[in-house]
This record gives sequence, structure tokens and C-alpha cells, in this order.
Amino acid sequence: MKHKILVLLSVLLLLSSLLFAQGNKESKDGYVFASDATWPPLEFVENGQLTGFEVELMPLIGEKVGVTMTVKNIPWDTIFAGLANGAYDGVASGVTVTEERKATMDFSTPILKAGQVVIIRTSDAAKVKGIDDLSGKRIGVQIGTTGDFALENYPVTRRAYDDIGLAIEDLLNGNVDAAVCDSLIASDFVLANENYKSKLSVAGEPFTEEDIAIAVKKGNKELLDLVNNGLELAKKDGSFDQLKKKWNLL
Repeated sequence: MKHKILVLLSVLLLLSSLLFAQGNKESKDGYVFASDATWPPLEFVENGQLTGFEVELMPLIGEKVGVTMTVKNIPWDTIFAGLANGAYDGVASGVTVTEERKATMDFSTPILKAGQVVIIRTSDAAKVKGIDDLSGKRIGVQIGTTGDFALENYPVTRRAYDDIGLAIEDLLNGNVDAAVCDSLIASDFVLANENYKSKLSVAGEPFTEEDIAIAVKKGNKELLDLVNNGLELAKKDGSFDQLKKKWNLL
């Protein structure tokens, strides 16, 4: 009889532990997305606070599907390694969808369209109309970005920086002849920044076409579905477009 009671207690304990574990899984506190806060207006630090379009987009998506989604500041040069090793759940950092990246991560539906553009000193605008006018010139880029990779197809000298703001400063100081970055980022430096807009210009049209999306770890269909569903709901109720308008992305 005692033996049967002990067996019954063991079974009950086992079932309880399984139910408890399942409960923990379902009550996940939330999802964390990495963002390199050097890309205004998408993500940047202002008055000590992380802010920007994607920084506000992720909580909005989470709200639509009933889960918590937050953003943390992670340097770009380690951002994908951290995704791969599970340091966070996704990356929301102006990530361009490429075939190479598709092999190691999954992407949401696109959130923005962009392209690489050339930023020059306004004083050079008469002689530089685009990337083809910079043969043999020094061009600043943020290391490991699609702007960096795009220049592999052009006869220029690349100078790589930890963030695009440093490349812009070197451009103003005459240490490089131009800088290349996403059109979305360029608009902030050239059109919206009072310190730069009279000194810098965008030369010509974007010389690439790119989709920007949210990245999650390869095979994480559960999170990918949440992100896509939240995006769809935000687009349907107009809150996605309101957020784009707030950050001058229309």
C-alpha cells in the first residue's frame, strides 16, 4: 500500500513539474531586440535615453499581439553574433534583407524601403553627382553595413568606422571625400540636422534598393509570427503610419 502511495505521489510530482515548466514557457516575460543606437532616426540616444523609430516600433508590435517587446543598445559589430548565441531574441536596427543574411536568420515582412546614398560636402556638389564620380576617392562607411559591402563593387578607398557619425565628422574635417549610408539615415544628417544640413548634401539618387526588416534567430517561427502579426495589425489601424510620420519617414 505504501509502495502504491509513493508511486502515486511520484507521478503527481512529475505531472506538477511538467505543468509548472509549461506555465513558465507560456508566461515568458517578453522579447528583447538589439539595436545599434547610432542610426538616427531609426535608433539613437538622446538625453541619455534610447529612442527612434524602431525603438518605438517594437513595443507597438508587442502591444498589438499582447506580449512585451523591448529594445536594448548593442554595438553593430557584435549584433548578429549575439542573435546567434541567444543573447537576445531579435534585431531591430535598420537591418537590410540580403540573401547571405537569410542563411543565418529569418526576417519579418519589410518595414521600410531604403537604398545606399552618397553624402558629400555641399561645396563639392557641382562636381559630384553620384557614386560614379568618386573613382579613386576615400569614402567613409560604418563597418559591416550594407553600405560597406556595396562599395566592394566600386573603385574607391573605403574607410570603415564604428558608427556612421564618425564618418560624417571625418567628411566635414576633410579626411574623407564622401560617406555612404542608408538613405533613411542620410536624410537625418542632411535634412533634419541643423548642424549639418547647410554643410552636407546627398549626391544623386540611391545606387541600391533594399528592404529593411526585423531579424530573428533562424527557425524561431513563433516570434516571427508574432512580429508579422503585430506589424499587420499596426498597419491596419494606422498606428504604423503614425509612427513613420512622427519620425519623418513618410
